Amino acid sequence: MKRVIVHRRRSSRPVAPKTVRAAVPAVPALRIMNTADFKSFNPGMLNLGDLALPSQEREAVTAVFDLTGFTTFCNQVDAYLAIPRFLKSFLEWFFVSIRQRLTTETRGERTAVWAELPMKVKFMGDGLLILWNAQRMTEAQICRLTLMLYDICRAYRTEFFPRIQETIDRPPRVLRCGVARGKVFTVGNGNDFVGHCINNASRLSHLYGLSFAFPNRGFPVRNYVAEDYVKLFVPKYVAVRGVGDNELVWVVQREFDALPPADKANFRNLENAIPGNPARPVVV
Repeated sequence: MKRVIVHRRRSSRPVAPKTVRAAVPAVPALRIMNTADFKSFNPGMLNLGDLALPSQEREAVTAVFDLTGFTTFCNQVDAYLAIPRFLKSFLEWFFVSIRQRLTTETRGERTAVWAELPMKVKFMGDGLLILWNAQRMTEAQICRLTLMLYDICRAYRTEFFPRIQETIDRPPRVLRCGVARGKVFTVGNGNDFVGHCINNASRLSHLYGLSFAFPNRGFPVRNYVAEDYVKLFVPKYVAVRGVGDNELVWVVQREFDALPPADKANFRNLENAIPGNPARPVVV
C-alpha cells in the first residue's frame, strides 16, 4: 500500500481580518413628559419676578462670608450625613448671631435694634451673601456694622468651631468675610441684586488667606470707632482684581503679622505707596 504524502503550502496572500462589529449602546427608552411640566423649566424657577422691570438703584453694605475648607469637608466619607447637620447648626447660629448683635434692648414682645435687618441673605453653597440697605444708615452705624461682622468671624473661631467639632468630623475651621459699600441694582421685582460692591466684597473675602478685610473707601473707622478697636486693624495698599491696583484696605493686624513673607510682599504700607503707580501690582 502506497503512502501519499501531501505538502500543505501556506499562501503568501494576506488574509483579511475578521470584521469586528462595534458594540452599539442601547438607546434608553424615551420619557414622555407632561407639556406643562416641560414648559415649567424657565427663568421663573429663579423666583426673580418680572425680569423686564427697570432696575432700581440702592446704596448697600455688602458682606460675603466664605466657609474656608467647605469643599474638603464635603469630600469626606459619608458626607451626606455630616453636611445637613453642619449646615443646620451653622445657619441657625449665624442668623442668631446677627439678631443678637443688632439688638439694643427687648421691650416685651418687641425688640429695639440700632440698625435694620439685612434686605437680602443668599446661600451660595460655601458661604453667604448679605446686603444691608445703607440709604438710611449713618456713617457711625455703617462702621459699627462692619465691626459686628468681624466679631461674627471671630466668634466662629472661638465659640462655634470648638463646639461643632465635638459632634461633626473636621468641619470648616475658618469663616472669612469681605465687606464693601456701594450701589446695587435690583433684578426683577427686587428679589435679587447685582452690583460692583458685591464683586468687591467677594474679592476681599479671599485676600491672601486673611479672614476679614474691608476697604477704606466708604468706611471712615478712624472717625467713628474707638481707637482701641481701630488698633485691631491695619491699613494696607494692595491690588484687588476688578477694583484697582492700589486699593487701600483694612485687614486684621494679628493675621497680617502671621502671613508668610511672600504674601506680605503683596501689600504696601501707606508711606510706601504711590497713588496711581503701585510699587508691585499683584492681582488677587
